[in-house]
Amino acid sequence: MGSVSLNVASSRRGGRRGLACLCSPALLNLLVLLSLLSTNLLALLAFLSPRAHPTLPSSSSSAAANLSSSAISAQVAAIAREIDATRLVPHGGASLPPELLLFLSPHALPLGRDARTGLTHMPASVAHACFRSPPTLALLAAFATYTPRAACPRNATLLQHRLISKGCEPLPRRRCLSRGPRAPLPSSNMGVDSRRWVKPRHDYEFLIDGVLRLAAAASAKIRIGLDVAGGAANFAARMRERGVTVVTTVLDNAGKPMNEFVAARGLFPLLLSPAHRFPFYDGVFDLVHVGTTALDEGGAPALGQAGTEEALEFFMFDADRVLRAGGLLWIDSYMCHSKERRQVVVRLIGRFGYKKLKWVTGEKAGTGSSKSSMYLSAVLQKPARG
Repeated sequence: MGSVSLNVASSRRGGRRGLACLCSPALLNLLVLLSLLSTNLLALLAFLSPRAHPTLPSSSSSAAANLSSSAISAQVAAIAREIDATRLVPHGGASLPPELLLFLSPHALPLGRDARTGLTHMPASVAHACFRSPPTLALLAAFATYTPRAACPRNATLLQHRLISKGCEPLPRRRCLSRGPRAPLPSSNMGVDSRRWVKPRHDYEFLIDGVLRLAAAASAKIRIGLDVAGGAANFAARMRERGVTVVTTVLDNAGKPMNEFVAARGLFPLLLSPAHRFPFYDGVFDLVHVGTTALDEGGAPALGQAGTEEALEFFMFDADRVLRAGGLLWIDSYMCHSKERRQVVVRLIGRFGYKKLKWVTGEKAGTGSSKSSMYLSAVLQKPARG
């Protein structure tokens, strides 16, 4: 390629020589190096210097956490004080059996006073519904009176039934030996009622096969169920014949060891009152069968809640909780003492949004001096929510 030459006047050659000296490669390299060093030094100083603003959210979060922890501690202490206030053991301790005192007396905390709650002893957290009523506490004391490491008393059936019916769950006899079952193995699977749910007895009683057909039409597969207040577990026995496993809540009556009888039939008894919360996880049953008396037994009589709308609501919410979405709620031949009572039950059912697969209501005429009663039978399907 060609070259280009420039003729510069002599008066400007000295200036050009000075500019070329200032822009020499060695000087430029030195300037770049100093720039890089200063930039890195400033970045390092900014990184190591304390930051004022980011600490504000951290301190506020810490304060919020401390406030939440204090509120929880205060709530725990309040609950403990409430439990301790309802404890009647110090007032009637002399008349209570040693086994009951040992179980219910407060025990000292192993590390002394708790810094958060201020407690030095842990009060018992069970059986406090029994303490509010002296007659119920007397029943509980009689139930817990036994000789340790000897055979358990025979009076369990009557006392246990009376305690549960009063909303007081009896404490276990922890140090006595069980006498074993008293009910003989029944000669047949049913042994009590061979017609119910198989052959029609009246217009408002549904048959098992008909309900299972309704379930199949509604795409509800029935594999496991809960029978509330199931008596001798005849319903569970009938459902077992159709390949369905049913757990039955059973209460023993005076002289009638119903739990032992149900177990002798190869069925699953559960000692539980309808007034208590069902000890099952959410949505585990395909079917909840509500017997003829379960809705009236949904409250504790000793607490004045039997038959109230609130007690029915608690019962229905718990039945809904253990029933899976798409499962069936079978209200079987519920006899109401008045039309108003039936309307209360109907309104309560309507709040849950169940689909009515079968619904029958009417009036049953009384015989002799007995008054007529209202009846309700229904098969409902639980909707899917959210």
